[in-house]
Amino acid sequence: MRLAVISDVHGNLRALEAVLADIKSRSVDITVNLGDCVTGPLWPKETFEALQSLALPTVRGNHDRWIEELADAQLSHAGKFARAALQTEQRRALHSLPANIDLGDGILAVHGTPDDDCTCLLEETLDDGRFAPARRDALKTRLKNAAGASVVLCGHSHQQNVVHGPGGCLILNPGSVGCPVFADIPIAANLEYRSPHARYAVLTKRNGNWRAELLALEYDWASASARALENGRPEWAMALLSGVVG
Repeated sequence: MRLAVISDVHGNLRALEAVLADIKSRSVDITVNLGDCVTGPLWPKETFEALQSLALPTVRGNHDRWIEELADAQLSHAGKFARAALQTEQRRALHSLPANIDLGDGILAVHGTPDDDCTCLLEETLDDGRFAPARRDALKTRLKNAAGASVVLCGHSHQQNVVHGPGGCLILNPGSVGCPVFADIPIAANLEYRSPHARYAVLTKRNGNWRAELLALEYDWASASARALENGRPEWAMALLSGVVG
């Protein structure tokens, strides 16, 4: 069994296209999407339509929920841009996505944690906004409602990682397809150096054992950066081009 895992596309159609092409070359059995599909000053409508045409098993991310629930004043600039670009039924389709998906074979797909799409599963947020690995007690608490899962797929933090968790549970975050830094957050300019690569993962089960491949692809990030600049978001343009804001 081969499973491709994508997450946090954030409206970056160019990165999504590169990842989908790479997935096609790897003969996977299924591709699952862990949410935060369109929010970003790039191609929200086009990204929605591309993902909709694939009909992938897709978890609802916090931004997929917020685009329908929050008032304009509560949304980030990226959220407002995406809301304006999407039709009402498209926003409602994102909001109606499931919070969790049981993929069978002991695999649970979530966005943040099984109980909260705004909490990172594998990370703690430090005072300066950077991530540190979650303590064991915190991770155990966050997985209390994932009993029976031998594999948990999570996104939200945009941090690519594989962890051998409580009870031998394999936890995988594939990283972000299209958003190395969410440039609307106030602390974005203080974060560590990152890279502009499009990230995803492939899980392979053979003879009862799982093997995880964490992938980082070059794509036309200059095009994505130019699109952000055209839409009046220079901080996003810099983040997409370099992985750094400011």
